[in-house]
Order: sequence, then C-alpha cells, then structure tokens
Amino acid sequence: MSATAPASIPAPMPSPLEVEAVELVRALIRIDSVNTGDPATIGDGETRAALFVKERLEDAGYTPELVEPRPGRGSVVARLRGSEPDAGALVVHAHLDVVPVDAGDWTHPPFGAEIHDGDLYGRGAVDMKNYAGVILALARAYRREGVVPRRDLIFAFFADEEAGGVWGARWIAKNRPDLLTGATEAIGEVGGFSVSLDARAPDRRAYLVATAEKGVDWATLVARGHAAHGSRPTDDNAVVRLARAVTAIGAHRFPVVRTPALDRFLAEVSAVRGEQFRDESLDDDLARLGFVGSLIAASTRSTVSPTVLAAGSKTNVIPAEATARLDIRIVPGQSAALHDELARIVGDDVEIRWGREIPAIEAPADAPIVAAIQRAITLEDPGALVVPYLLPASTDNKNLALLGIRGYGFVPLRVPADFDVFAQFHAADERIPVSALHFCVRVTDRILRGA
Repeated sequence: MSATAPASIPAPMPSPLEVEAVELVRALIRIDSVNTGDPATIGDGETRAALFVKERLEDAGYTPELVEPRPGRGSVVARLRGSEPDAGALVVHAHLDVVPVDAGDWTHPPFGAEIHDGDLYGRGAVDMKNYAGVILALARAYRREGVVPRRDLIFAFFADEEAGGVWGARWIAKNRPDLLTGATEAIGEVGGFSVSLDARAPDRRAYLVATAEKGVDWATLVARGHAAHGSRPTDDNAVVRLARAVTAIGAHRFPVVRTPALDRFLAEVSAVRGEQFRDESLDDDLARLGFVGSLIAASTRSTVSPTVLAAGSKTNVIPAEATARLDIRIVPGQSAALHDELARIVGDDVEIRWGREIPAIEAPADAPIVAAIQRAITLEDPGALVVPYLLPASTDNKNLALLGIRGYGFVPLRVPADFDVFAQFHAADERIPVSALHFCVRVTDRILRGA
C-alpha cells in the first residue's frame, strides 16, 4: 500500500474569542494610522488607535499606560502579573502604525476592513494590526477569566515601527524602560506564517520563527571633480566616477555567511527534502523552495542597494559633486568586514559617508520559548515544524534589544500553500484569510500560557 500525505485538518468553528479577535482587527484597520515618516504629514492616527486599545484594556480591568512623546504618536503598554515573579517577563508586541496607501491601486477600500471570499482586506491586515487585535483579545480574555500565566506578560502596542520606532519602541526603551522592567524575551513580527517546504507533501507545513535580524546601515557615496562646461569633458567627471562605483556595487556579491539561524533552517529543510544545500549553488538550491526560498536567499549574505542618485542641475554643466545613497543590510557579525569590502569596491576616488548603524540581533534558536512555540503548533497542526530563520529586514525587536530583551518573530498564521504572507507586507490589496486569524488566536493562546 502506498503512503499518502496527511489530510488537511478541517478548520474548527470559530470560538467567541476568535470572533472577538477578528472584530478587533477590523476595528483597528478602520483607524487610519498611516505613518508617512514625515512629521508634517503624520496625523493623530497612532494615538487614536492607541486610545482604542487603552479603552478596551481598561474595560477588561487593566491599568494600561499611554505614552505620547509627540502629539499623535501614541503607544500603550499593560502588564499581566504571572505566578513566578522571578521569571523573566515576556513582551508580546505589535505596532499600530501602517505604511501609506494609494487607494487607486486597491480593489477594496484600504481602511474598510472588508471580508471577501474568506479573506480580510485592509492596510495592516498582515502588517500588523492582525496581531494587535489578536493579543488585545487574548489580554482581555485572560483578565476576564482570571488567568495567571507563569511569567509576567507585557502587552505592548507601539507607534512608529514603520519609521524605525523613534517615537515608539525605541523611545520607550530609552525613556520609559520601567514599562518593560524584568523583560527578557519578546514575541512580535516577522514570522509564524506557514510554508510548504516540499511540493510532494504540501500538507506538511513549516512555520518560520525569526531568531535573528540583519543589521541596517545607510551610507552616502560622494564623488568629486572639477565643475566645467558640458562641451569640454574632463578626466575627473564626478558623475562618471560615481557611476563606476555604483556599477561595481551592483555587480558585487558578498559571500554567503553561515549564521546559526541559516544553518538551522538548511538542516531542517534538508531533513524534509532529502537534499543538501551548498554555498556555491545556494541561490539556485533555495529557488527550488518557491517564494520562501527568495526570503531566505536575502538572508544568506550582506547586501548593498544603491537607491538614490543626485548630481547636477543643468544639462550643460558638469557638476563638481555627485552622490548616491545606499541601503545596507548586514549579516550578524559582518559589519567590519562589510565596511572594508565596500571601501575596496568603490576605490579611492569616492568617499563613503557612513550613517547611523542599527546592529543586527540574534537570539538563541534552542531557547525554551522556541520549544513552547513548537508545542503550540504541534497541538494545532500535528507534524508541522517550527524552523528558525534570519529576517533580512527589521522590527521593533531591535529596539527592545537595547534593553537586552531577546526577540523572536512569530505571528502564527496557517495559510494555503500558495499564499505568500511576506508578499502582503506594504502591498496593495493587503489581505489575510480569516481562518488564519482564528488559528493565530489559538496558537498564540497556547504559547502565552506555556511560555
């Protein structure tokens, strides 16, 4: 008799708590809390969302604290005491701001929170009012039911994540660390969504947990020459020098770095697929995994992307200076090596002006909280794997790391095999299956009770 893949687990009828969570997610989406990154164009949406959260926490019996370092930039923090005061507190966090929208690109209203064919549409449906609504519903339920977790749970709803957390998590870490006293670990974005690692067994899912994040640096290349009339070419044309440097950066591939998170991911996937991953063919090997492979490929090496070019203002004038801005993402432990390599690539003719680096972060992939996540997933999706990975982007876990808090990215979402959750971030028609939100409630509940 031939072996067959395990059948899909039918979704149970939603509980009242799951229904409440979806309605809270929808209510939050309807609050336009767009973060443009420009103080002149940011309204009071974040504070309105924070007040919504605060009122519902108070209704459940909490005494939450609203902090608003600038008008309109509100965050809310509330604590549920655990049975073991000496156990490190767990920060469960989401951000209340969202990125801008162009409504003309959307099929459904971006702040309408409409449900169509089982999917909830709206800005923040994935990034990340989904988790904000879920943890708000759980926080309220725990207080109503008198739940006492083992460790303190700190429910945090931050402003300004989409612009680095300067007026949200970073501001709290620097100015109000008392709100996070005793915290040792945190759970937030980006991870937790299900992926299929083997097309031959699509019903055996893996759930990615971000145990590390790349560092971020911005830099500016500056090329100089002599200003001159465009009719008399010069040998030291700043635009030409800059173009050579940018071209060299675009052609360069930094080496693969085997971080602990990457090693764990490749080991888990190798066991599932029966294949080996080699550094010299890693991009091609990962491409066979589909969209999840492209996410992991971005984490295998440091990257430098030229993003903004500027030179001159008049066609018949050779400018004396030309600049290029660079977006740099650095694998943990590779900052010094990247600085040296980039200087070698651009050469002596171009100056590099370094910006403020945000260091990479790493948390242990074998920590008890990862085991608790695996237990929670197994109870809802038997046979599924929790697989660590290195997030190539940034979250508020970097800001919490300023206080020594180890961050994990895990918002549990069980989705169809062809549903690319990561592609929904900042996209038009951002959406999430309602059934995935129900799943998120059940798994997150198990994690918070068992962590």
